[in-house]
Amino acid sequence: MNLCAIVVTYNRLNQLQITLPALLAEDVEHIVVVNNASTDDTAIWLADQENARVHVLTLDTNTGGAGGFEAGMAYAKLTLDPDWVVLMDDDARPEPGALATFRGETLKLENDFPNLGIVVASVFYPNGTLCEMNRPSRNPFWNLGLFAKTLVRGTRSGFHLKDADFAADAPAISIDVASFVGYFVYRRAWEKSGLPEGGLFIYGDDVLYSLRLRRAGFTMAFAPMIRFTHDCGTMGDGFVYRPLWKIYYHCRNGVSIARQAAGPLIFPLALVYYTVIWWRRGQACPKDLRPTYYRMMRMGLRDGLLRRRGRKDAVHAITHS
Repeated sequence: MNLCAIVVTYNRLNQLQITLPALLAEDVEHIVVVNNASTDDTAIWLADQENARVHVLTLDTNTGGAGGFEAGMAYAKLTLDPDWVVLMDDDARPEPGALATFRGETLKLENDFPNLGIVVASVFYPNGTLCEMNRPSRNPFWNLGLFAKTLVRGTRSGFHLKDADFAADAPAISIDVASFVGYFVYRRAWEKSGLPEGGLFIYGDDVLYSLRLRRAGFTMAFAPMIRFTHDCGTMGDGFVYRPLWKIYYHCRNGVSIARQAAGPLIFPLALVYYTVIWWRRGQACPKDLRPTYYRMMRMGLRDGLLRRRGRKDAVHAITHS
């Protein structure tokens, strides 16, 4: 197996200095580090890395995580010819032995899950608790029972995996959506369905890519015995992003998620459901920040309905954080 790890980094050299050595200690043929136009000392530090397994791809502009993953996968596809790639942020890394575990489990997973295209690891915070933002899920719009549970509970618990599913000895199960941390993609999946959509900039690129691969007929297997750590800190209480301009991308790309997950007939109802959730989350903001939150939300909804993509500089000019 030719396995390639792809790490996207932007101005988090302290995290990259943990992640890259962790990957070099793993059983992996290639490591592609996508430097997303960092303005700190990332480029200087990467220039000193002389390990032949490390490939540095430096982008001219910050294309966000979405653009970074698209560029990294394109580079790997064209120059390294991997059988599998595994995606992660610069603040995420495999726990010791995780990639060897993936290699050991792959044959069984291929036998258990026909047309396997994606394998997803379990993700934890450094303190060992579950990383909520990386909790995989099923698509409730493809399953009437899950849809009913979601409506009744009014929370993500209706379609997200349960805590018990993350036990190291729990069996692998089929899912529909996962995040780009410990996200393994098989060659045949990207050959048929292409690469992630870089124009999304940040947020939702992993969800939309997951839905695209699932719609193409590929199975996605959650394998809890493969474990990653995510030392993330971009969210506050109630899933309110910091800085607040990130809400724009969450809502803009969320419109596309609602459209793809629900399909054209149910899309309007799905969008109403998501909009209510986003509005409620705004109530968790301090009162002085709520106008900015809701402004970002309105802009995101508008541009999402207009199917706009790319980085929106006007949003980044907002001074609140």
